[in-house]
Amino acid sequence: MKNTYLYIFCFSLLSLGSCSLETEPLTQLTDTNFYKTTDDAYTALVGCYDGLQVATGASGLGVPVISEVMSDDCFGGTGNSDGYGYAAIDEFDISRSPSDVDLLNGNWIGYYKALYRCNVFLSKMDQIDWKGNTTLRNTYESETKFIRAYLYFEMVRLWGNIPLLTAPSSENVPQANPDEVYKVIAQDLVFAAENLPATAYNATTNGRITKWAAKSLLGRVYLYYTGYYGKADLVGVVTKAQALGHLENVIANSGHGLVADFSTLWPAASVDKYAGESNKENVFAIKYTYTSDYNGNTDGNHWLVMFGMREFSSYPYGRGWGVTVNSKLWNVYDATDTRRVATVIGIDEEKIAFDKKNSQREYTGYYNKKYTPMVDKDGKDLPLTMGSQFWDISQFQDYVVLRYADVLLMAAELGSGNAQAYFDEVRKRAYKDNFTSLPVNADNILKERHLEFALEGVRYWDLLRQGIGKASSTIAETTTLLSGGVAGTKTITAAKIQATKGLQQIPNTQITLSNGVLKQNAGW
Repeated sequence: MKNTYLYIFCFSLLSLGSCSLETEPLTQLTDTNFYKTTDDAYTALVGCYDGLQVATGASGLGVPVISEVMSDDCFGGTGNSDGYGYAAIDEFDISRSPSDVDLLNGNWIGYYKALYRCNVFLSKMDQIDWKGNTTLRNTYESETKFIRAYLYFEMVRLWGNIPLLTAPSSENVPQANPDEVYKVIAQDLVFAAENLPATAYNATTNGRITKWAAKSLLGRVYLYYTGYYGKADLVGVVTKAQALGHLENVIANSGHGLVADFSTLWPAASVDKYAGESNKENVFAIKYTYTSDYNGNTDGNHWLVMFGMREFSSYPYGRGWGVTVNSKLWNVYDATDTRRVATVIGIDEEKIAFDKKNSQREYTGYYNKKYTPMVDKDGKDLPLTMGSQFWDISQFQDYVVLRYADVLLMAAELGSGNAQAYFDEVRKRAYKDNFTSLPVNADNILKERHLEFALEGVRYWDLLRQGIGKASSTIAETTTLLSGGVAGTKTITAAKIQATKGLQQIPNTQITLSNGVLKQNAGW
């Protein structure tokens, strides 16, 4: 695992000013002359954000895509002549692509590089001269701990069994008990929730982590951990009442709220009416921009192209690599639910001239509208209109991790005294004049979460936290799909999902580098 913990510096992000590279090499600057001033601290913090951006947007297979492919809402798709790596993920069956022994190795490396940055910065807090500004120190420490918690939460959900590092290290560390990982996640988020300023979300620089983001993510972690592992609280750190209290605090004091029109949350669904990246509903988003290139600048959303129509554009939808949406998702929406046409691109429904005999594998007639590449009215890819030379790696749509609608539904699920009102608030927006109230209960809340957060990387984890039996039986199916225009049988079995416990493959490269200290997950 030695190459996993490469020491990554953030100096390329910001100017080094008057530092002399001839007399003070970068390695010495980092350990002896850096991490001293508040400017150094800001540079290090930017490095942590950059690590998060790269790990989630430019390393390996994008987790928002993986999460949807594993769920019942998407198939692996891709091209008819491509490898079967996405099918192996989709079907939890490595025999579909036996040579893919490193499916998520890029993700693994990206995560640990980002964690290393966070751990180094946290270890240097005491040597920085904060000039008595404890608020600034607490803010930077909170943001860094939030990033570390977020990274670990994605990792422990994906793999279940991972090495835990809370200090800079290149040691060959064995996999930790998941409870140990969740304890760090919980403690980091509690620290951030208690120490970030209690200012309204719109008084914070766009893209920076807020108190409200920490409290909201704590709610999500609580629900997933207690559900998947069948526990009464979050590793003894956060009780149900405390998790609910954090969410109620977000509702009462953050300034966040629902946008009036659901479709305006998504660029391709609303185009000129888009509410923007910093709209009041977005509680936490990972930022991307269009400046990526193949010379090491990786600021773009590299995974977005996976959701695009296979090698085909039709304004405003851009081309991509063709992860397809299950037709069952279109059908689960009521015709009066405005979220359906804002969530899913319907080829026939929108009269799009897509050739069903093209290179698309597992064609369904449906694609992701929330996260799709876009073109202008002349058919030019938007990153190219912005000045990028690379349309594929320079997609710039942010990934919205947490929305205010999620806060409302989580609070309702945790038993808020206002549960019915929160539940109705989300549904009223969706149905507008066709709204009719439903009783607020666990089943209805989880059904509503499916409709509200479909294709946002949330559904799979909502299924898994209801138990592997529920998840596997919901996802499993046998159907007929077109690949290159030819009909074929697609099968996902509950037994395969159960055998893996819903977890993904530990990359074989990491097991080899660890000299067998790391152990492969069951079923892979």
